[in-house]
Formats: sequence, C-alpha cells, structure tokens
Amino acid sequence: MTQLEKMKNMVANKNETLLVLTDAGLFRDNRWLVKNIDLTLNRGEIVTLIGYNGSGKTTTAKLALGILKPDAGKLWRKPNLIMGYVPQKLSIDKSMPISVSRLIKLTCAINQEEIKRLLHDVGVGHLEHAQIAYLSGGELQRVLLARAIARRPDILVLDEPLQGIDFRGESELYELITNLRAKLNCAILLISHDLHIVMASTDRVICLNGHICCSGTPEVVAASDVYNELLGGKPNFAIYHHQHNHRHDLEGHIYPDKVVPQPLKHKQQKTEEKTSHA
Repeated sequence: MTQLEKMKNMVANKNETLLVLTDAGLFRDNRWLVKNIDLTLNRGEIVTLIGYNGSGKTTTAKLALGILKPDAGKLWRKPNLIMGYVPQKLSIDKSMPISVSRLIKLTCAINQEEIKRLLHDVGVGHLEHAQIAYLSGGELQRVLLARAIARRPDILVLDEPLQGIDFRGESELYELITNLRAKLNCAILLISHDLHIVMASTDRVICLNGHICCSGTPEVVAASDVYNELLGGKPNFAIYHHQHNHRHDLEGHIYPDKVVPQPLKHKQQKTEEKTSHA
C-alpha cells in the first residue's frame, strides 16, 4: 500500500465508531461503583476521563476494555478491535532482572529492529537494554507506551500516565500522545485525577463521580510568557470548566441543583463583604 493510499484510508476511517458503552453500570458489594455510563469512542479522537479517587474512572475504562462485564447496560465494540493499555503503575522487583526489550516481547511477538523503532518513536531509543527496575518515572511511562503501541492498537487506554512525572515532563508526554494519535490514527482514552487541567488536544472530557456528572470540550489555555517559559514552549494543557446540574453529599447521595456553588468565589465574596462593613 502506497503512502497516498494509507492517507486516503486514514481520512475515510476518521470518526469511525470503535466502541459504545450504553447506560452501563457495575454493581459490587451491594452498591453501584458506576451507573448510567454512556461512552462513545471514535477513531482519531482523544477522550479524557476525570474525577476524584474512587469516582469510577478506572472501572469505566475496564468496562470499555471488556475486562469487566457490565451488570447493567451494554457494550458494543467493533469486531477484531485491537486495544493497547498503559497501566497506572507497574511494580518491578529489583531482584528480578528484566530489560526494556524483554518487557515489550512478553506481550507481543516482535523483532529487535521493531523494538528499536518503537523506543525511538517514544523518545527512549537509548534504553533498549536498560533494566526496568532502574528507570525513572518518565522513562518507564514511555517504555510502557512503546509496549502498548507495539500491536498498532485501534484504541489506546492510558490510566493516569502522568504519575511520577514532573511538570515539564507532563507537557512533553502529552505532546507525544498527541503525535501518536495522529501517527496510529487510533482513539485514545486517557484517565486523569486532575479535575481542571487536561491535555490541550483533548476532544472531549467526561467528569465522573459514580456516574457522568458533566462532559464537554475543554477550552484552550491562554498562556502568558511566564507560563510558556516554565513549560519550555507552548503548553499542552487546557482548563476544563465544570457545569454540573446537581450536588453530591458526603454519603454519595445526588441532589439536583440549578446553580452549582463555587467555593472559591463564595469565600472571596464573604471576604469582600467583611471588608465593606469594616
């Protein structure tokens, strides 16, 4: 297949629906871990799941992957769908020697030349023979990313890939993920615990707290010169503004609310009122 034919196929396949979760839920220990989840993943788009710890982000991803079977609703996936997964963490016993190349070969029949190319694509070509146990957080995430894309997945799932990575490293990894999306023409489902900062190239954000609280497109950050200097270039982040129509109490109950309170603004307003009365 020529390069032109490949490009035509990519254009034709763009926006192809790969996966649909409909009204999905998971019931465990007499409670719903997640409920009423509607999620569609299309080829070429990036969807970010955000929420507090325990909000159901990883559970939702596992439902989408087919690792967990929904107790309510249903999952549809395109036939012969290939999935790639980057776990939240990988614990390696330092007494067990395993190289970067060996780790990649464990889950994929791949030759050494292909491994070199994959590692080069994710920016760690020099780590081909390095021991996994002694990699930094950023290096390990890139190696796991190389491992996940070895089979050229239709959907790439990244479970909190920024753990153990500094601020500048986050921006670089986001840029890498964006480039891989274009190169592989795949969908990306990214899980993040950060409620307000998401990857700038995210197409849709879904906020979870046992169910979908809100969803939408993030707004691009208007960065100052100081912010650009801090990141070492154009930022790969955007701010997502929440628009919930309900509130959660401490016991997890949901209450409808036309106007969602803004704690920071509320505190500021009280301070201004005290100042005006002084």
